Amino acid sequence: MKFFTRTLLASAWVLCSAVASAQEFAPYGTAKVDMHEYPTINAVFDLNYENPGDLNILYNFVNNTRTPLKGKMVVVTHGPELRVFAKENYEKYQGIVDRMAELARNGVEFRMCSNAMRAAGFQPSDMHGFITVVPAGFPEIAYLQAQGYRYINPIPLPVKDVRYLDQPQLKK
Repeated sequence: MKFFTRTLLASAWVLCSAVASAQEFAPYGTAKVDMHEYPTINAVFDLNYENPGDLNILYNFVNNTRTPLKGKMVVVTHGPELRVFAKENYEKYQGIVDRMAELARNGVEFRMCSNAMRAAGFQPSDMHGFITVVPAGFPEIAYLQAQGYRYINPIPLPVKDVRYLDQPQLKK
């Protein structure tokens, strides 16, 4: 009986300590949830990525934006990533190009800055058919904003597994 009582008391102490400890680390309470609906909003994505692989992150950004906003989505590309859209690079970037073409089939427009394209050594005929070449990238963004599009600068930083970034790493 003494063993049972001691075990019960020890368990209660551990439980109370855990609850108290959890409350110490949550001095501001718990987050509220407001899963409201959005009105239809058109958006323009300002795309200027150094690493072509970051377009995979853009794919998720656009999908996660277009679904709740239900509006028109336009991607304006004017950086080093534009080489991905060149037909000559299709084999190298096939997976990425196919994902961007999927977005285009789902109504996302891709517009490319002719200045950046020419500076990179390309012509409009070098690009895949879902690309529309426009006079200039920044003016195109301003033009769309004047039409009511909301500006989005999708910085290519993934959030997957960030919860574990501050965890101490085990030494090998």
